Amino acid sequence: MSKNLLALTALCLSLSACSTLTSPFSSVAPSGQSVAPYREQVELTGRLNVVYQKNDKPESATVNFNWQQTAERTDVTLYSPVGSTLATIAVTPREAVLTQSGKPPRRAPDVDALSAQMLGWSLPVSGLRDWLQGYAVDADGKRFVASPANDSVTTKDGWRLRYVSWQDASETTAGALPQPRRIDAERNASAQADAVSLRIVLDPAPSVPVPAP
Repeated sequence: MSKNLLALTALCLSLSACSTLTSPFSSVAPSGQSVAPYREQVELTGRLNVVYQKNDKPESATVNFNWQQTAERTDVTLYSPVGSTLATIAVTPREAVLTQSGKPPRRAPDVDALSAQMLGWSLPVSGLRDWLQGYAVDADGKRFVASPANDSVTTKDGWRLRYVSWQDASETTAGALPQPRRIDAERNASAQADAVSLRIVLDPAPSVPVPAP
């Protein structure tokens, strides 16, 4: 085979590989390490793509989000791709409150049902409190801890999770444990809920300066 043909073949293979990438983010992380310890108080930002059923037809939406949680409360703000606030959601042990622009707040005991009614799709806030940090409760009721080598689980309430990619080590403190970057979650339709799939991409976590020796 001529050198020119070899070069052309290599170029085609390179272009083919690029065309099949599903995420622009690194999936490289230390394969033997689990995620960082769970934090009750955390603030995260990112993007969420949802595919759901409406009137027996598939629908989709893409939103940006800001996520803030403490031990007793979760606040979520959903933004359009151009930055307009679409909805705010506040969840406490007592109730969920969802407010959309130009509409009065709506309250309900369950945020999944409330978001499905108001947005058209369920936002599983109670699950996401764990999932966004790489934790879940599996189908047997056991604690699941994600790692690059153990990246998928079916939760007790029927969600299938896959940790597709991880924060690049260069974006976090040197020697830091893996942190999720992209999470795919899906749930089949049931008598209690419609089918829905989520693709969540988290923004890089702020780097923590390493103290000088």
